[in-house]
Amino acid sequence: MQEIKNIIFDFGGVLVNLDKHRCIEAFDKIGAHEIVRYVDECRQENLFHDLEVGNTGVEEFCNEVRRICTGCNADDADICEAWNALLTGIPRQRLEKLTSLKGRYRMVLLSNTNPIHWQKALDGMFRNDGMDVDDYFEKTYLSYRMHMLKPDPQIFGKVLMDSGMAAYETLFIDDSPVNCAAASQLGMMSLNLTGDEWLDRV
Repeated sequence: MQEIKNIIFDFGGVLVNLDKHRCIEAFDKIGAHEIVRYVDECRQENLFHDLEVGNTGVEEFCNEVRRICTGCNADDADICEAWNALLTGIPRQRLEKLTSLKGRYRMVLLSNTNPIHWQKALDGMFRNDGMDVDDYFEKTYLSYRMHMLKPDPQIFGKVLMDSGMAAYETLFIDDSPVNCAAASQLGMMSLNLTGDEWLDRV
C-alpha cells in the first residue's frame, strides 16, 4: 500500500459536532419557523446552498431568511446565532489528535461551509492550549471562498494542485460517502467516518 504523506480533513461531522435539531429549535425561537425545511435540504439549491458556495453574503442571507419567514423580525446577529446553533463544538481529544498527527503528515482542511459558521469556528472552536486553526492545518480550503462544493471533482483538483499534494499519497476523511467516493475516483484514499471514529484509524 502506498505510504500516506498527506491528510485532507472535512470540518462538519468529522472535527466539529453538528446538531440539526438544536439549530431548528434556535430558528423557531426567533420566529423563523418556515426555515425548517431549508435546514433539512441545506445541500440543495436554496439560501443555505447559496451562502455555502459564496453566491450570497451574510447580509443577503439574513434578508432572505426574513423574507421567507413572515413571522421573523430578528436582526442579523440573532439569525447568525440561530444558524450557528448547528455547531456544538470540537471535542478536545480531536484537537489533541490533530496535534499528534501534524509532525507526521501534511494536513489541510477542506470544508463545504459558509462565512457564518467559519467565523464561529475561528472565534474559539480551534482554541486549545493557546493554539488556533493555523497551528493545526497548513491551509484551509473553504467552499464559500472557492465558489464550489464537494463532491465536485474540481474542488479536489484545486486543493491538490494548490498544495502540491499527490493524490496517491493523500488520505481524505469526510462524513459523506458521496464526497469520499469522489475523492477515491481521483486516486486518493478515503475514510467515510464521523465524530471520534477516525481517531483510532489514522
